[in-house]
Formats: sequence, structure tokens, C-alpha cells
Amino acid sequence: MTTAKADTIAVQISKMLAERIISGAIEAGAKLRQDHIAKEFGASHVPVREAFRRLESQGLVVSEPRQGVRVAGFSVEEVKEVAEMRAALEVLALRNAAPHLTKAILDQAEDATRAGDRAGEVEAWEETNRQFHRLILAPCAMPRLLKAIDDLHTASARFLFSGWRAEWEAPTDRDHRAILAALRAGQVEAAASVLFRHVQWIGQKPR
Repeated sequence: MTTAKADTIAVQISKMLAERIISGAIEAGAKLRQDHIAKEFGASHVPVREAFRRLESQGLVVSEPRQGVRVAGFSVEEVKEVAEMRAALEVLALRNAAPHLTKAILDQAEDATRAGDRAGEVEAWEETNRQFHRLILAPCAMPRLLKAIDDLHTASARFLFSGWRAEWEAPTDRDHRAILAALRAGQVEAAASVLFRHVQWIGQKPR
């Protein structure tokens, strides 16, 4: 198996496992057995190990010496840590993205917010929410920073789904609209301030 092919399979495996972990189909603490997963996906152990590394970088699994890999749990402290990291990193990205944000990009971000208002389930809302954040942050053109933020969004989705699955009503995202209004007015620091506060509700009920 070539390295490129193994990497492609590893990405596919990690995405499938991430979806199961985030949705709660695989519960916190569950062990991920390398041989079982390799058999399920018809793959060798090489891409499975790489998939585990990708999941670990996203904070979805933990690798323990002589005990293998298990699905990570999450405590109140971990939820707070993710929120604080996201707030700091997204503000950094926004400040660097702001000079490159066009009216077209901001219009797309507004469309994503409207789609979120109409979301009938938490998964659909999370997808539009992530799209909004990606649109206003991507122009920073800092790939390592954006990768770190994307991994934190994945962790945030897991917290969100676990707390909202039983009761869901799409929120009207006033923070998104305030961020867009500030950016359209050229008030970057005001937008950054709202964004910083906005991210702090991870693990709580959206405003």
C-alpha cells in the first residue's frame, strides 16, 4: 500500500469514527480496537493507526500505554478549556482576516446565519454555525491556525450534541449578526470582542 493511499484511507476512517464519536454513537470511555476497525474498513493496521493519531489531535480519543486507544471523555473543565482556546485563536484569526474580508464573503456568512435560524435539528445548526466561522476566518490565510480552530470546533460539536440532543430549538444568532454589522462598518475590534464573548457559550444553551 502506497503512503498516499494509506493517508487517504486513514482520513476516511478518521472521519467516519469522528462522526460516530461526535454523535454519541460511540460513547466516552469506549475502547477502539485496531484489529476490529481494520477489519470493518478492509484496511491494514497502518491507516488505522494514522486515523487514531488524527482523532487524538482533535481531542476525540486518548492513547494510553499498554491499554490502547479509548474515546476521550469531557469534563466541565475540558469544555471551558476548549471555549477559552477557541475564543483566543478565533480572535487572532479574525484580526488577520479582516483586511481581506469582502462584501461577498460577508454576504455568504449572513446567508449561513439565516440557514442556521431555519435549522430543524442541532446537527444542521452546527454545520451552518461552523460555516459562518470558517467564512469570516479563512481569509487570514494561516493554515496551521485554521487547522487548530477546526479541531476545536469538532470538540465543541461533541459538547453541543451531548447537551442538546433531547431538546432543540434553533436560536436566532444575534451575535453573528452583531459581528457582521461591526465588520461591515470596519469596526474590527468591536467584532473581535463580540466573537470572543460569543464562543464562551460552548457547552451551554445558545443565546
